[in-house]
Amino acid sequence: MRPSRIATVAAAWLLAALAIAPPAFALDAAAPAASSADWRPPVQKILRDVRRIPAPPGIDETRAVRIGGIDQWISVRGKDRRNPILLFIHGGPASTEMPVSWLYQSGWEDYFTVVQWDQRGAGKTYVANDPARTEPTLAKDRMVADGEELVAWLRTTYGKQKIFVLGHSWGSIIGLELARKHPDWLHAYIGMGQMIYGRDNERLGYEWALQAARADHNDKAVAQLLAIAPYPRADGSVSVDQIITQRTWVIHYGGLTWGRPDFDYAQDAAKFSPEYTRQELNPENGIGESLPRLLPAMMAWDVRGVTRLDCPVFIFAGRHDYETPSALAETWLAALQAPRKGLVQFDKSAHMMELEEPGKVLVHLVNDVRPIAEDAGDVSDVEPPRRLRRLL
Repeated sequence: MRPSRIATVAAAWLLAALAIAPPAFALDAAAPAASSADWRPPVQKILRDVRRIPAPPGIDETRAVRIGGIDQWISVRGKDRRNPILLFIHGGPASTEMPVSWLYQSGWEDYFTVVQWDQRGAGKTYVANDPARTEPTLAKDRMVADGEELVAWLRTTYGKQKIFVLGHSWGSIIGLELARKHPDWLHAYIGMGQMIYGRDNERLGYEWALQAARADHNDKAVAQLLAIAPYPRADGSVSVDQIITQRTWVIHYGGLTWGRPDFDYAQDAAKFSPEYTRQELNPENGIGESLPRLLPAMMAWDVRGVTRLDCPVFIFAGRHDYETPSALAETWLAALQAPRKGLVQFDKSAHMMELEEPGKVLVHLVNDVRPIAEDAGDVSDVEPPRRLRRLL
């Protein structure tokens, strides 16, 4: 039996309030289906045309790949197939990045072949499979294995010995496991909103939200946060209801997107996604099944004892991030031994730096990350990123 699907009301709460890495797909439930048919297709057509990539030398594919016994959907976009591959592993669980990637990804596509992946139980992959069969398979180890299969497929299909992997929020668990298990497959690993220790992740976000609510004299927020104390519980666990409450107030005070009390701007942008149908944007897709099954693994996650990785590692850290507090990742990185490592701090961002400071993300991907592939000869003949560095 499904875990109550968290019920329709709870699913709406999760979509609007949880945002561990926020689900950005909610459509206006009050709008008649017929009206959506009037405005979405023309807008999508315009965006498809604006984003069109000539092939060859470029690549623009949205397709299903058989991974872990089910069809899992990816988009593959880049201006030159010879560029290195960058796999973006989205957060959540079940919060796919593909619907909002059109806001920030075009610049990346000059220097990388960018792969967006809708994970098991999320987005287009959710719709493509029977949820009753997929739901029992939602587990951290299974999804890490999915990531391994996908990276192996990308390397074989596109003739790349190594790729870049960027893990965001929940996706940073999968990404870091790939870096631990297969460093020889990666040019480098980039952790964005990197999760290090589940208990402290939740505790620090809770304490910050409570402090902000008290400073704001927000009696409602203070009462709701105190009602879920101790957070986490003594055994290190949290319930779905508790994490919804914590995230509601973390988001309200800008711990998800700095200076914004909600995620409406990205949820609205997702409605225009050139890749997604209305069915695939359904706010009930995936999160209600994924979170209850994956939350225990997220809380048990602890890589403080991982002191060595055999591939280059970068941490992109939002100074105002209290979904995955950056201090934990910065401390971990300082003690880590790796062939190369780097920390990029985003002073005007919280958790969603690719949306909050997209230009800065691009500059650091090009100047700091891509030269690793350039040194390995895995690049096209576009103007070298190092020239951009000199101009800046």
